[in-house]
Amino acid sequence: MKIVFMGTPEYADTILKRLIEHGGMEVVSVYTQPDRPVGRKRLLTPPPVKVTAQKEGICCRQPATLKDGEVAEEIREDSPDFIVVAAYGQILPKKILDIAPCINLHASLLPKYRGASPIQQALLNGDAQTGVTAMLMEEGLDSGPMLAWSVTPIEICDRKNELFYRLGEMAADLAVRTLEKYRTLVPLPQCDADATYCKKISRGDGLVSFDMPAIEIYNRFRAYEGWPGIYLESGLKLIDLELEEKVGKIGPGKIVAVDSEGVTVACREGALKIRKVQPASKRGMDVLSYIRGKRLGVEDIFV
Repeated sequence: MKIVFMGTPEYADTILKRLIEHGGMEVVSVYTQPDRPVGRKRLLTPPPVKVTAQKEGICCRQPATLKDGEVAEEIREDSPDFIVVAAYGQILPKKILDIAPCINLHASLLPKYRGASPIQQALLNGDAQTGVTAMLMEEGLDSGPMLAWSVTPIEICDRKNELFYRLGEMAADLAVRTLEKYRTLVPLPQCDADATYCKKISRGDGLVSFDMPAIEIYNRFRAYEGWPGIYLESGLKLIDLELEEKVGKIGPGKIVAVDSEGVTVACREGALKIRKVQPASKRGMDVLSYIRGKRLGVEDIFV
């Protein structure tokens, strides 16, 4: 079974590695996004999928766009039995979709959360469960018929990185099962009326305020782990926190309690216990050191 693989981040890399390891499947070429500058020093960094492809000696291509007919011709020359797609970052044009069955491993239970950030959206909405859907691709955005799916619960302590890892492992298993049983699967059309969509995340999405309910801030903290993170208007990043809902009616932003574990701050509804922060242009620090430097205490406004 010859496979052309298209994907970019760690989630996709987990699937790629499983396909490479599996007997009877040959990944003949890999497509991924161009190298991007990363970090404060803006070092040009290859996507995880490219690193794996090069390590395994698999041809890796990084076209800036798929609209060029040359890409479709390259894929056609590879003569794939399947094209497997996972978080690639570009919509496949019809010229590519017509070459071989294109199977997308989308990290949601479709038709819920079509689009660029399904894992983050599930956390933002406080969903009790999520999953991975193997979908037969068509020209629409994540709208093709479903072939198979896997489901997992979301615990209140789950954060983005943990969920990405878990769903990547599930997607890898699902990809193998779907490819092996493809000829016997009956595609199930999605109900477009039930479809919801999620957008590409920007840095501005991480801005929070204590005028928001504690659960909303906490869900953003879980969803935006790593990047963009969450931060106050002052630029102070909230790096480590947990829900602390057992408080009375207190003004948003007011420090409710200080103990050895952190600082409890009231929100519009409920409260948060903050453990670690990072002031703008400085390194992260424990919140007790921060409030000492700011001379803040109980009943002061946390800024």
